[in-house]
Amino acid sequence: MRHVIIIGAGPAGYTAAIYLARAGLSPLMFEGDQPGGQLTTTTDVENFPGFPEGVTGPDLMEAMRKQALRFGTEIVSARVDSVDFLERPFTVKSGDRTEKCSTVIIATGATAKRLGLESERRLYGRGVSACATCDGFFFRGKDVAVVGGGDTAMEEAVFLTRFANSVTVIHRRDALRASKAMEAKAKANPKIRFRWNATVDEVLGVETGKVTGIRLKDTKTGELSEMKLDGVFAAIGHEPNTALFRGQLTLDHQGYVVTHQHTETSVTGVFACGDVQDARYRQAVTAAGTGCMAALDAQRYLAEQGS
Repeated sequence: MRHVIIIGAGPAGYTAAIYLARAGLSPLMFEGDQPGGQLTTTTDVENFPGFPEGVTGPDLMEAMRKQALRFGTEIVSARVDSVDFLERPFTVKSGDRTEKCSTVIIATGATAKRLGLESERRLYGRGVSACATCDGFFFRGKDVAVVGGGDTAMEEAVFLTRFANSVTVIHRRDALRASKAMEAKAKANPKIRFRWNATVDEVLGVETGKVTGIRLKDTKTGELSEMKLDGVFAAIGHEPNTALFRGQLTLDHQGYVVTHQHTETSVTGVFACGDVQDARYRQAVTAAGTGCMAALDAQRYLAEQGS
C-alpha cells in the first residue's frame, strides 16, 4: 500500500516527487514513454530561474530526476496501462505490476500537435518549435513562419514580432479560425504577413542541421513553392495526455483534466499538475509550481486521513 503514486515525469512530476520524498512519503513514480516530458525535445532553455547561462532541456530534466531520486523517490521507467479511481484504495497497473495507493498525482503533460513530417522531427529544436514563448528569443532578427489559423497561432505570431524580422502565418484556408479581435491584432502588425491556402510540404535544412526554409503546397492548385526561413513554429494545438483517465476523471471539452481548489480533480485524493491540466501557460516553471502545489495538497489530504 503506497501513500502516493505519481503518473508521468517532467517539471511537474519531478517537483511533486521532490516535495513528497522530502516529506517522508516515499512516492512511486511511473515515468511513462517520455521521461522528462516535452523539455527533452528542446535544446536551450533560458527562461528557467536559476540558470543565468541557460541549460538544455534534457540536462534540466536529468537534474530534477536526480534530485527526486536523492530524497527517496522510487522511479519506474514504464508506462501506466490502466487506473481505477472509482474504488479505494486506488489501483494503478503497469504491465504485470499492480499497485494500490491512497493518493495519485497526475503529471502526464500534453503533446504539441506536429505537422507529421520526418524533416520536422529531425529539425525539432533546430529551428522547428511549438512554443514561441520558450524559443522566440533565439530568432532575433530572423525570418520565421507560424503554421496555424486559430487564436494560438495569432498569439504566437504577435509575440514573435518582438524578436523576428518578419513572421509569415501559413494557413490551409483563406480565412482564419481565430477570434476577430486576435485576427485584427495580427493583421495590424506590420511584421506579420499571411500565406493563404497553403500547407507545409517539407521543412528544408535537414542536411545542414538547421532550418533553412520550407516547401509549401497550394491547397487549391497543388503547386509547390519554397520560402527561405530561419524558423518554423507549429501552432496547431496541444493534445493533453489524458486517454488513460477517460471515464475516471472529469475532463474539459479539450480533454484537459479539470481541477478546482488548486490541484484537486473530480475524485477526492487524486490531484493533477502541469500541462495535463493547464491549457493556458504551458511553461516549465508553471508546471513545476503546480507540481509543488499538488504535492502539498496530497500531503494535507493524507494528514487529514490519518495516513
